[in-house]
Amino acid sequence: MNDPCAPGYDPSTKAYHVAFQWNPKGNDWGDIAWGHATSHDMVSWRVSPTPCLTPDTCYDRCGVFTGCYRPTDISGEMNGTLSYLYTSVNQLPIHYTLPYAQGCESLSLATSRDGGKTWEKHLSNPILPTCPADIQVTGWRDPFVAPWPSLSKSLGCPSQEYLYGCLSGGIVGKTPTLFLYSISAKDLSQWAYLGPLLDVGLNRHISRWSGDLGVNWEAASFMTLLDDDEESIDVLIMGAEGCKPKSATPRNPRNEQLEAPSRIDRSQTWLAGKLDSCLRGGNLVPQMRPDFGGVVDHGCFYAAATFWDPLDKVRIIWGWITEEDLPDRLRFRQNWSGLLSLPRVIRMQTTRRVLRARSSSLNSITSLLVQPDEHETFTIKTLGSLPDCRLERYRETSHVRCLPQSILSASPVDLFCPYIYLDATTSQWELECEFTVNANCKAIGIIIGHSPGKKGSFGSLQVLLNHSNGVIADYKARTTLSFYPESETFVVDRHQTNEAETKINTRPEIAPHTLFTSLDPVTGQAIEEKLRIRCWFDTSVLEIFINERTTISTRIYPSSSECSGVRFFAEALETDDQFSVLEKAIIWDGLRRDMITIA
Repeated sequence: MNDPCAPGYDPSTKAYHVAFQWNPKGNDWGDIAWGHATSHDMVSWRVSPTPCLTPDTCYDRCGVFTGCYRPTDISGEMNGTLSYLYTSVNQLPIHYTLPYAQGCESLSLATSRDGGKTWEKHLSNPILPTCPADIQVTGWRDPFVAPWPSLSKSLGCPSQEYLYGCLSGGIVGKTPTLFLYSISAKDLSQWAYLGPLLDVGLNRHISRWSGDLGVNWEAASFMTLLDDDEESIDVLIMGAEGCKPKSATPRNPRNEQLEAPSRIDRSQTWLAGKLDSCLRGGNLVPQMRPDFGGVVDHGCFYAAATFWDPLDKVRIIWGWITEEDLPDRLRFRQNWSGLLSLPRVIRMQTTRRVLRARSSSLNSITSLLVQPDEHETFTIKTLGSLPDCRLERYRETSHVRCLPQSILSASPVDLFCPYIYLDATTSQWELECEFTVNANCKAIGIIIGHSPGKKGSFGSLQVLLNHSNGVIADYKARTTLSFYPESETFVVDRHQTNEAETKINTRPEIAPHTLFTSLDPVTGQAIEEKLRIRCWFDTSVLEIFINERTTISTRIYPSSSECSGVRFFAEALETDDQFSVLEKAIIWDGLRRDMITIA
């Protein structure tokens, strides 16, 4: 499976829906249909054993590609009928590096009158047979449709009369972009082309904080988010293809080149700014001028799909967690490939009275909107991401273990300070922890042990025995999560996860991250924020949330199905009397596994 498709809520049945691209015939890409799942709480899901849409017509015979959902019929009436808009493909291959064949991708409609159990394709499909004729495109697919009042305002149109749709792609030799359309709110089949929404150029890379915008976009969505001051900021989220390689072929600790699969050079990115319009050819056309932007997830999360949840009043985002790190031999043995991420809430995160970042100047961090305030400090805004709070239901059957405030060793080989340790015995757990990072800290973080070993006790805390046999036995297989304050970098080191399988891609996941120092409004003191890390681990997928604004998803394939626990560490740049502190840590070990039903 790959892209999540058409998430949304059906008020007539009080059910959430999410579909996904799926090959029901095997775990290779091909014969793309849509799988389908429903839920009444966003936690327990009923997954259909058969596809809801299949490539069974002349216009979609090569695949039912990504699309979106509307909780109405084609005329916009909320009468229990649901609508899908999807990319219908009749010719392959399609790739941004190949000449584009006009008509290979088209836009089609399908509706359901029984709560999503069965779907009927529209008799007039495809409703858009091809891309705009006067543009040489690199791609034109993955429709997203929603109201966009700020766009209606910029065009001087009544917002209740129009929906807007975008198809993702790019213009050859010029820019990735979104092809924007207006849609009659009373007829989903009537699309009027407005033009490309923005021109960012090829492989735009302002800084490491904003990533590479590539040459072709996929699965894009638009939204307007409100910050804490109720000010609106327009946001685009898109998958960027054709990014420049981040590094050379991965190497192992002995500096030998690995014969491991490599990932496709792409990124899940976002841009934020304001919409306006300009005259082009005598017509008023919309355009977006981005003010800041960043990376939604710095790991193997791609093809994000979003929707507005009218019950919890939050914007939900899902992504495809890829299987690119496994060689074919192991992927075939696993007998499945790819999964959906946890549902996440995205929002505009606001931090006030900011004085500085850990090392960089605030204005050099291009994922921030930096605004001076009356206190001679700054208000900063950026796109935030955190797990949906409803996921806490997974904790119901878990064993809960906690650590109080603990001083961390200044060195990973300090034999006089015990390692601070939490037990974890299953391969399904959630972890929350918080650190005070000393000014002299070189690195701080978490080590996840993937093989069982010898443990002991130290007062009320659990610690790992520090003699050589204990350390090596327990953590020979491990994943290390490290924050390097001086370079403002978070690294997930996977190269010692499974030393028996040398052909798994274990290249590290790397993300820029910093900590902000703010002025306390009561004491007037300058206080640096804590380093807050949340992790969700499930067998081979690890999703990491750092200060609710930096996210990394990764795959790890340990040889053991058990974990030996998580260990907390800190290293100092030089010896001094100050230590970094683990303020608190809690693990929920043994999360519920009975939330998925095939029916």
